[in-house]
Amino acid sequence: MRAFVFPGQGSQKVGMGADLADASATAREVFEEVDDVLGQKLSRIMREGPEDALTLTENAQPAIMANAIATLRVLEREGGVAIAEKCDFVAGHSLGEYTALCAVGAFSLADTARLLKLRGQSMQAAVPVGEGAMAALLGADIDKAQALAEAAAQGEVCSVANDNDPSQVVLSGHKGAIERAIALVKEFGIKRGMMLPVSAPFHCALMAPAADAMAEALERIAPGAPRLPLFANVTAAMVSDPAEVRRLLVEQVTGRVRWRESAIAMHAAGVEHFVEIGGKVVGPMIKRSVGEVAIASVVGMDDIEALAKSL
Repeated sequence: MRAFVFPGQGSQKVGMGADLADASATAREVFEEVDDVLGQKLSRIMREGPEDALTLTENAQPAIMANAIATLRVLEREGGVAIAEKCDFVAGHSLGEYTALCAVGAFSLADTARLLKLRGQSMQAAVPVGEGAMAALLGADIDKAQALAEAAAQGEVCSVANDNDPSQVVLSGHKGAIERAIALVKEFGIKRGMMLPVSAPFHCALMAPAADAMAEALERIAPGAPRLPLFANVTAAMVSDPAEVRRLLVEQVTGRVRWRESAIAMHAAGVEHFVEIGGKVVGPMIKRSVGEVAIASVVGMDDIEALAKSL
């Protein structure tokens, strides 16, 4: 069995999608449609930067999605690989969940771009700049990370935002609490903690205003039935009912991304082959979580051609 998986924030880089757009009209159509829908030249920021403009949450989220969907459309149209025939499940890391739902037809490309632009804006607006922070804990499993978060909170928000793999957990919350957590890592047997260059504390209780904004948006732009089941971030379980998908997307804004558990659950469901579309970030996390599985990363035309041949 096979799962297609989609990367999240942090996988953006200047130049992303440029080679694909130069080589394929299919890819160019995706980038043009996203530009038109958002009323901005996002594709130019992706291609030329500046990096700080691309890193802005409201740009990074639709950009990462557009790059992955362009890659997938080229694979489908020019590689002759229909996702519904060659794949059994999908999953995406944080914003990648929206990309995954777009890939299986639950949202149109235009609606996905609109939702992610709003998601980025509302997440940014939820907490004043400088009040929140996130930190990656290296050499930390979930139990150590949880204990550290509880010790560092001291009445502030400090919680596990991403359980990425057995050696990497991300904390999110008030800046003071995250700084305390980093200072305490050695006491909890964790190798090191490092501040992440993010502009807001994602996936924690401080994001409640953004969750409200997304609940409202998802009333207006409701998901349809996905062609394949999704393994959801907040439950690490399969979902295909549109009402349930919508509820979980709202919960996901403040909830933990249970990526390690999702990888284990997909493997337990029979997935032996994971294909990361548009990045090389979440595949390695899956490998570290479940070990003996095949991982492919599809980023450029060479990767698309190689995958199309192998399928």
